[in-house]
Amino acid sequence: MRALRLAVALAAALAVAPPAAAAVKPTTLMVGFAPWENPGEIHRIADQVTRLLARELGMKVEPRVATDYAGVVEAMRAGRVHVAFYPPAAYVLAEKRAGARVILKSLFKGKSAYYSAIITRKDSGVASLADLKGKTFAFVDPSSTSGSIYPRVMLLNAGIKPERDFRQVINAGGHDSVVLAVFNGRVDAGACYANDPQGQQAAWTMPNLLKGDAERDQIKVLAYSKPIPADNIAVRSDLDPALVEKLKRVFLQLSATPEGRERIRKLYKVDGFTSAAPADYDPVREAFAKVGFKLEK
Repeated sequence: MRALRLAVALAAALAVAPPAAAAVKPTTLMVGFAPWENPGEIHRIADQVTRLLARELGMKVEPRVATDYAGVVEAMRAGRVHVAFYPPAAYVLAEKRAGARVILKSLFKGKSAYYSAIITRKDSGVASLADLKGKTFAFVDPSSTSGSIYPRVMLLNAGIKPERDFRQVINAGGHDSVVLAVFNGRVDAGACYANDPQGQQAAWTMPNLLKGDAERDQIKVLAYSKPIPADNIAVRSDLDPALVEKLKRVFLQLSATPEGRERIRKLYKVDGFTSAAPADYDPVREAFAKVGFKLEK
């Protein structure tokens, strides 16, 4: 009798339970990009990446370039993109607000990490982070990992609260814009990315930004951050699993050969991709907590 009652209860529960959400199987794959550089360069990268995906996946693929970091998060939340190339902080926001699921992270010289750098001009008179009190400062975007979240942690650890201790704060919008603001004296210092803690490849070494070594040598690094988990590729949690596996296979196969890595480097300025898991981004979540950025849906 007890078994009968359990069977009846289970049947009733199944009868009223909502059906599982159907997997999204788009006829056109919408790919989102965050504006980490100037719009022209981002659109060039987006066009080439989507052409590559269209050819490899055998389907129509269209790019969606956001005007700011929050825009690419909102686009996924609203269902306007199915997959996106996210900086770490934007991914953490998208995970919370849009149900994003990371599938791959980028590699540079075999490492899936990069850094934030706080820079100034050599002739600025600023010798340390402590000297920045009362100065002007440029961040990239409020949701930029290396251009806002991690440098704020660095500043707080140095006893500096940006909104209280800087004379002026600007959000320049892109890493290249921060470099130019510092180089041209618009601000005393700023925050941007560096792919290594020696500054061999960083925002201020981007081609066609500063003119030669003479100008690049005017940039001085005041501090580098701890390693930051790399940029990633994330998908909507309800995207067709078969399509997700195809996406992973395309980038992992490219990453496995010298020719493929060179192709990715030209497209996206990294050496390849490797598998990723949400836990890889715990340090970013901790940085959010440190600066008081609440991850609300």
